[in-house]
Amino acid sequence: MSAHAQLLIVLLPLLAAPLAALMRTPDAAWALATAIAWSVLSLALLLLLQVQAEGVLSYAIGGWAAPWGIEYRLDPLGALLQLLLAAVAAAILPWTRQSAARELERARLPGFYAALLLLQAGLLGIVATGDAFNVFVFLEISSLSTYALIAMGRDRRALTAAFRYLILGTLGATFYLIGVGLLYALTGTLNMADLAARLPAVADTRTAHTAVVFVTVGLGLKLAMFPLHAWLPNAYAYAPSAVTALLAATATKVALYVLVRFVWTIFGAEFAFGAIPLAALLGVLAVLGMLIASAVAVRQDEVKRLLAWSSVAQIGYALAGLALASGAGLAAALLHLANHGLMKGALFLALGNIAWRFGNTRLSTLRGLGRAMPWTMAAFVAGGLSLVGVPLTVGFVSKWALLQAALAAGAWWLVGAIALASLLALAYVWRVVEVAYFEASESRDLRCEAPLGLLLPTWLLVLANLWLGIDTRWTLGLAEAAARALAGAGL
Repeated sequence: MSAHAQLLIVLLPLLAAPLAALMRTPDAAWALATAIAWSVLSLALLLLLQVQAEGVLSYAIGGWAAPWGIEYRLDPLGALLQLLLAAVAAAILPWTRQSAARELERARLPGFYAALLLLQAGLLGIVATGDAFNVFVFLEISSLSTYALIAMGRDRRALTAAFRYLILGTLGATFYLIGVGLLYALTGTLNMADLAARLPAVADTRTAHTAVVFVTVGLGLKLAMFPLHAWLPNAYAYAPSAVTALLAATATKVALYVLVRFVWTIFGAEFAFGAIPLAALLGVLAVLGMLIASAVAVRQDEVKRLLAWSSVAQIGYALAGLALASGAGLAAALLHLANHGLMKGALFLALGNIAWRFGNTRLSTLRGLGRAMPWTMAAFVAGGLSLVGVPLTVGFVSKWALLQAALAAGAWWLVGAIALASLLALAYVWRVVEVAYFEASESRDLRCEAPLGLLLPTWLLVLANLWLGIDTRWTLGLAEAAARALAGAGL
C-alpha cells in the first residue's frame, strides 16, 4: 500500500463519494466518510515520513513516465499541506454527525457526505498532482462540490451565496486555464517540473508575462485575495456550519498553495519578482486586505460573517510573506498558511456549537454564553487569542516569523501593517468576548452546553493551536524545509 499511497490518498475519497450518496441511512454515510477521513490522515502521515526520509516522491500514473505521462509529485510543501487537509477533515467529520443532522434535512445527508468526500478528493488532488492541467481538473471537482455544499444552507441566502461563488469561481478557473494554455503554447508541456525547466528560455516574451497575469488573477479569485474576495463573506456566513469550518480551514489554503507553486517552482523567483513586479503588487494587496478586511470585521454583528472577513485579512498575512520575495518570508507565509487552518477550524467549530444550540450566531445570541456554554466559549476565546497573535498560540508563531522576515528585509511598512491589523483583530475578538462574558441574559438557561460529540472535535483543534504554539519545532521545521526546497540556493 505504501508504494501507491500518493494515488490512494486521492482515490479513496473520490471512490467513496458515490458510495456515500447511495447509502440508505445518514449514519452509514457519515461512518463511511469518517472512516475515509481517518484513513486519508494515516496516508498523509505515511507520505510525510517518506518525504522526510527519501526527499521528493514521484508517482507515474499508468506507468507513463513524466513529462509524457501524468505525474503525482510530493515535496515537503505538498506533504505539509496534505497533512493539514487530512487532519482538519479527520477532526471535522466526527463533528458533522450531530451538526449536520440539526441543520439539514435527513434525506439530503447522504448527498452532503458525498459532496464532502468529493471536496476532500479535489483538494488533495490539487496538492498531489504535478501536472498544471490536472490542477484545473481537481480545482473544478472541489469547486463544484463546494457550490453544492454552500447551497445546502438552511438560509435561502445560501443559494445566492453559492451562485455568486459559482460565477466568480468559474471566472477564476477560466483565467487560470487561459494562463496554463499560454504556458503550454510556449513550452509544449504541462508537467510542472518540465515547465520550470523550459520557461526560462521564453520568459522574456509577452506571452509569458500575460500567462503570469492570468494565472495570478485566476488563483487570486480562488484564494479570496483582496479585492477578489467578494464571494467569501456570504459563502462562509450562509453555508452549513461544518462546510464553513472545512472551507475556512482548507480551501483558500490550497489555492494559495497553487500560487506559491507557480511563483516559486514554475515562474521562478527571478522572473516573478524581477522581470514582473509581482512582489510590489502582492505587497500592496496584502496590506490593503489585512487592514480593510479587519476594519470591516469589527463592524459585523453576525459572528460567522465577522470571521469570514477575518479570513480575508489573514490571507493578506500569507501574501505579505510572499511579497517579501525572500526565503524567510516564504517560510513565514507557509507557516501561516498551516496555522491559520488550525485557528479557523477551531473557531468555526465553536461557532457551530452555538448554532447547533440556538440556530444562529448573531452577537446578541452570545449574551451570557460565557457561563451558559463555558467549554464552547473557552474554545472560541482560545482560537481568538491565536487569531490576534497572543504568545503560546500558533497565531503568535506565524506573526513572529513574519515580523522577523519583514525586519530582515527592511520592510517597515509590513511591520506597521501587522501591528495595526493585530490591534483590529483584538478589537473584533473582544466584541465577542465582551458580549459573552460581560453581558448577562436573564432568560438564558445556564445549562445549555453543546454535547460531547461536538465539544471533543472542537477542543482537539483548540489543543492543537496551543500545543503547536508552545512546541514550534515541528510546524516551523516543516515550513522551513518546504521553503528551502522551493527557494533553493537562489535566495
